[in-house]
Amino acid sequence: MLWLQILISLILIGLILLQAKGTGLGTAFGGQSQAYHSKRGVERTVFLATIIFGCLFALVSLLSLRL
Repeated sequence: MLWLQILISLILIGLILLQAKGTGLGTAFGGQSQAYHSKRGVERTVFLATIIFGCLFALVSLLSLRL
């Protein structure tokens, strides 16, 4: 169970790092400001995979506490 939790956490870290482009304080230092931006293609897939792996990580963590 521990190895599964470690594997999911590494995948989740990678997915979060893939999304880090142009967000946060980037607009304060000359980045592009977009009032509305819809996610398409690979960006949407990575976003949805991040949500799924985040929920999976939480579920595995709760199960490991119970066992």
